Amino acid sequence: MKFYKYQGTGNDFVVIDDRDETFPVSQKLIADLCHRRFGVGADGLMLLQNAEGYDFRMVYFNSDGTEGSMCGNGGRCLVRFAHDLGIIGDSTVFIATDGEHEAKVSPEVVSLKMIDVNNIEKTESYDFMNTGSPHYVEYVDDLENLDVYAKGKAVRYGEPFVSKGGTNVNFVEVVGDNKLNVRTYERGVEDETYACGTGVTACALSANSRLGFDKFVDIKVVGGNLRIEFNRTENGYDNIYLIGPAVKVFEGNI
Repeated sequence: MKFYKYQGTGNDFVVIDDRDETFPVSQKLIADLCHRRFGVGADGLMLLQNAEGYDFRMVYFNSDGTEGSMCGNGGRCLVRFAHDLGIIGDSTVFIATDGEHEAKVSPEVVSLKMIDVNNIEKTESYDFMNTGSPHYVEYVDDLENLDVYAKGKAVRYGEPFVSKGGTNVNFVEVVGDNKLNVRTYERGVEDETYACGTGVTACALSANSRLGFDKFVDIKVVGGNLRIEFNRTENGYDNIYLIGPAVKVFEGNI
């Protein structure tokens, strides 16, 4: 089987051209392929499939082999993959588990339009919202020395989230006007990842809601830099774009 490896700010993925829909989906196979010691190694696996009325369908699996919710950096990488295959030009409309997405491609970045967000659950200590995947956002003072794995796991498997299927957990440090540093514990990977696209999207919208950061937020993650652009509406947010690099690493056969 031929596979491709792509990464976006260190979020890495095994990518399969499955337009003939012959990939033998199984949780064990996907987990084995994503294993960093015994497989290719990745945060997740994506299938590119045909979809009537769209340029392609994105099917995303977590590294533990379970089918996942929307992955923003994965979406950007799959758009780059479709562009590399010649399926699309400099723009596309595709379908994913959370609905329709638009994207634009340049040599430097892929800009992915995220779903509208109309509800932020605000508490004294954190914000919670769904940006295609569920995200908890907490502000901290010393992000560099934070035990993201231990704190993230406690939130992910704690109430009220564990009874709702768990959540991704983001820790945010404000470093300037419209600038954040973010680290994320991802469910399905069950560890800290180098980046999380839906996560930084949630952090940017939280920063607008709490701090007044407007129009865009520049975010540094472990694997690089991302930008979120958005429009505030009476009911929430629309025209949300996740912008950053998406790069082919290698291809091979397994």
